[in-house]
Amino acid sequence: MQPTLSVQNLSIEYKARRGRVQAIRNVSFDVQKGEALALIGESGSGKTTLGLGIVQLLPGTAKITQGKAIYRRQRNGAAVEIDTLALKGKALREFRWKECAMVFQSALNSLNPVLRIADHFADTSKAHNTMQGRQLEERSRHLLSLVRLDPDRVWKSFPHELSGGMRQRILIALGLLLEPQLLILDEPTTALDILTQRNIMDVLKELRQKLEFSLIFISHDLSLAAELADRVATVYAGKIVETADVVTMFKEPTHPYTIGLINAVPTLRGAKEDLTSIPGSPPDLIDLPTGCKFHPRCPLADLQCKQTEPELETVKPGHQVACWNWRIAREALSKFKA
Repeated sequence: MQPTLSVQNLSIEYKARRGRVQAIRNVSFDVQKGEALALIGESGSGKTTLGLGIVQLLPGTAKITQGKAIYRRQRNGAAVEIDTLALKGKALREFRWKECAMVFQSALNSLNPVLRIADHFADTSKAHNTMQGRQLEERSRHLLSLVRLDPDRVWKSFPHELSGGMRQRILIALGLLLEPQLLILDEPTTALDILTQRNIMDVLKELRQKLEFSLIFISHDLSLAAELADRVATVYAGKIVETADVVTMFKEPTHPYTIGLINAVPTLRGAKEDLTSIPGSPPDLIDLPTGCKFHPRCPLADLQCKQTEPELETVKPGHQVACWNWRIAREALSKFKA
């Protein structure tokens, strides 16, 4: 079965006074039908830019310099392929909510403060010439119930009358209004308390089982990625440096950066002395280091790492890593095992 989304050799740059910010560098990945892919990494690694690029919501200072994002869907028994990066005007507007929706991390900034929740659903439907009246209200109330909200309580409410967790779940319901096959979540639980995060994770897992949409989950919280995702991709300096299924990624990480991220997360049974932070800071995306971009922070860096940037290579079926020393990484860093 062909993937729902195939991103091929995507590169995105931002214009800055000092030069070009290389936010995304030659990134390729697939998202299968019904699959949840988590993009993990430090702040500034390019995760959000990647999501914004797919739906063409980048700011004016950004430019897609190369690449394709091929979206596939069955329509009337025939397969339809769309290069989302080539869409313009009406075709782009239809794609953004009918085929692919994006939920941002700040729900209060995403909702119009002077419109009731019912009006948000009505405006979205009207913009795409779909449901109206009773049909729209029934569909909207059903989605609100699926995200564990009381439709009678929130339907006529303004955003400021609801809690952060309620607003975030409303955005998820709003994103699913037109039955998109791909949902992009950008840090959907940021700034929410742990119980609300738990609730939203449960909601997302239930929705995936019932509606069978594909999901791109952008996060720096590894515990959430481990719980929600089927497959995980580690992003560093605008490039995917490791990708594997969720069990392999957390049980047998191979890239020193992925190992460092996992070792920096506290465990329920571990002592605080067991935590090991990654030394140094993320690189300047305008003036990137030579060779492997992680080598200034990597304990295994050698001359080859400093001179030549590695590309993704297969460790085993379904597991790829961009590291010259991946064969010895786990053994060499075993003393830092989380």
